[in-house]
Amino acid sequence: MAPHWIDLVRNSDVLGTLYSDVPPLEPVRLRSFRLDWRGPTLTLRVDLPAYPAPDRVPPEWSELGHDTLQLHVQFPAVDDLTVRGWIPTAPVGVSLAALAYRRILVRIAEAGFELSFTSSDSLTIGHISAFRVTETGSDEVTHTFARPLDTRLFTSLPGTHESSFFL
Repeated sequence: MAPHWIDLVRNSDVLGTLYSDVPPLEPVRLRSFRLDWRGPTLTLRVDLPAYPAPDRVPPEWSELGHDTLQLHVQFPAVDDLTVRGWIPTAPVGVSLAALAYRRILVRIAEAGFELSFTSSDSLTIGHISAFRVTETGSDEVTHTFARPLDTRLFTSLPGTHESSFFL
């Protein structure tokens, strides 16, 4: 049986305050993925398919008209990595399948793109932000971050050279 991704997240409390039912990882807009040799770890940056209910978001998010929630999902102890194609512009589904020894198989397969790997079943989420998506789907706009440190450091997505953000 495929686990719900939020049941595998070690620090799910932040999303628990924003959602009564955390949405699945489909369809999500895959913004980027990053492989870090330490671990090795793979991090997906995605826009969730549903925005939290207005009564669950911080008032400043509502005042700014945010309509999209973005976050990083970190998969530790990655193995068996396969990447083919380029990140699609259309929303994708991230499927998880339970494996032996507390491992999971993660797979994203859309027209012209495939990303699959195995990892530990102990995920971490980070860098949660809200923003108003543009007509073109761009996220290169002002973001409001959930963590106070991110809020102090950033008002929008930093460049990919910013290692404190893209870890």
